[in-house]
Order: sequence, then C-alpha cells, then structure tokens
Amino acid sequence: MASVDIRDVRKSFGPVEVLHGVSVPIADGEFVVLVGPSGCGKSTLLRMLAGLENITSGQVAIADRVVNDVHPKERDVAMVFQNYALYPHMTVAQNMGFSLRLRKTEKAEIEERVASAAEILGLGNLLDRFPRQLSGGQRQRVAMGRAIVRDPQVFLFDEPLSNLDAKLRVQMRTEIKELHQRLKTTTVYVTHDQIEAMTMADKIVVMHDGVVEQMGGPLELYDHPVNTFVASFMGSPAMNFIDGTYRAGETPAVEAADGTRFPVGDGGQASDGQGVILGIRPEHLVISQDGVAAEVVVVEPTGSETQVVARLAEEEFIGVFRERHDFEPGERIHLLARPDHVHLFDKNSGQHL
Repeated sequence: MASVDIRDVRKSFGPVEVLHGVSVPIADGEFVVLVGPSGCGKSTLLRMLAGLENITSGQVAIADRVVNDVHPKERDVAMVFQNYALYPHMTVAQNMGFSLRLRKTEKAEIEERVASAAEILGLGNLLDRFPRQLSGGQRQRVAMGRAIVRDPQVFLFDEPLSNLDAKLRVQMRTEIKELHQRLKTTTVYVTHDQIEAMTMADKIVVMHDGVVEQMGGPLELYDHPVNTFVASFMGSPAMNFIDGTYRAGETPAVEAADGTRFPVGDGGQASDGQGVILGIRPEHLVISQDGVAAEVVVVEPTGSETQVVARLAEEEFIGVFRERHDFEPGERIHLLARPDHVHLFDKNSGQHL
C-alpha cells in the first residue's frame, strides 16, 4: 500500500491544455473516485498516474517517490480497464497469472496467488475457461483478479462497470467496495456515474473542464456543494435551480421573476437585492398548503418513492416523495421547500453563498 500525491499536474495535447494544474492528495489505503462528465480529464489523469500518458508539468508521487519518468511496469500499480483487456487465447488462470510469468515468478507462487485471488473473487470453478465462455461480470472479475495477483501498491480502475447492465453494475459496485475493505489497497477509480462515486468512495474528486471543482467525502459534497456545477452533478435526480433575487427582512426569501417567493432560513453571505440562484434538492420538497402553487406535469412511480415533475414559478421542478401519490397531469398541488435545506448561489459566479 502507498499514498499518492498528484501535485499541480498539467497536460497538453499540442496547443490544447486539457488539465490545468490538478492537485489531489490520496492517503495510504484510501478509495478515491475521480468523477465528472465526459471530456473533463479524469481518465487522462488516471493514465498519467499509470504512466500511460506523459506529464506536461507537475509531479506524481507514489509512496513519496516521484514517478514522472518511471516506466509503467516499475510504478507498482495495477490497472483495470473498461474493456477487460483479457487475452482470448488464454484461460482464466493464465490471464490472471500472466504478469507474474513475465516477471519470471516461480510457478508454485503463481499458482498460489492465482488460487488466492480466485477464492476472493469467486472464480475458483472458472479457472480453466476462456474469456469467450464467461459473462461480462465474470470477465470483469478476471480483470480484477489479474490486478490482485500482482499485489500492487495502488489499484487503478478506469470506468470498469460501464459495459455491464444495471443490475450487474450494482452487484459489482458492492464487490469492488468489499474487495477494497478486505485488501486495504490504495485505489483510484474513474467514473462518470455519480451514483458509483457516492456509494463507493472515501473521497470524491469532482472534475470539470480539466480542473478540480471540489473534493471531499460523498455526503460533504452532496450537502455542501461549493458551486452550481457540483450541486447539479452530485445527486440523482439533480438539484432544482431557479433564478431570483434575494430579499432580506424578517422572513428572508428568494423572489423569482414572476414574484413567487421562496423562504430561506439563512441568506448566508447574500445581500438584499442580490441576484442569486436558489437550489433545492428534490427530496427537500414537501407537499403542503403553505407552499407554492404548482402544476403537475409528470408522475413517475418507482416503487419505493414517487417522483413528480411539476411546473412552478415558470420552471420545472422535480420532487421526490416517499409517499405514494395519485396525481394527474394538470392537477394543482402546493410545494414547500424546507428553508433549512435550500442552497443559495451567486448568479454570476455560481459560487455558494
């Protein structure tokens, strides 16, 4: 195991800079998820950590050793790819032990390590099969097993679950998390799926356009986003937003363009008359006669909860309710935003107030 320190790393492809001074400290044994939309630079950063991309400037250190110029195979990291990258002509056992054979490890030790990894991953009865005889989930386990047998200082995962169906993704999320809890190996995991990030990470790094927008624990980012990008990206369904003007007074509120007022418990650093963006999580809307009149657009029952899309203050809001409601499109309801759960952002900068 080892700590990882990414210090002011920049990456350019010709004249185009895609990473703009990224710094991410990763503690020994920590599970860190790099998350963000496609093109934000997260996979490029992971490949630089693995040594598959050159670093334009900055430093990457593993176990306090700067590895900028160290060959990938000498960095003591193991990478699990999105497409499994298994050799089709090799059995499961041969795939898992291949890197050890390249190191000229003793046959008995290879067999012992492969057997141990197979037991951890439930692959014991599949060792003689070929990749074409496996399901997607089994192939991903083999790819993970190949990484485990190397006993690396750092595991790197590059969107490993994106090729799996929804049910299998949930199962594999749990298995990867359990694997980390068992091995305690430092792990860096890349995904564009914020649900994966929320459920798996010790620390999340939210990236956008080559910069780190915010890093911290899953609930810290969810409850205290630093700007509208993080607030909108973390959470499903996404946070509701509405433009308005902050009105101070005995009952502070945000006034929308149509005059609708939303009470806010604390205006934070907002000043009277300031243009703001009001943010409300879907689960923090409640149905109450004290709320704002809204028109039901769509009702989406999911079993455990009901999602309601409603139009209010000339915007569409999503509400998530544990109760089951039989609303009809066009029906009038009243929605109340819990004042102690609303977020205020500066209208110009998008920064949290």
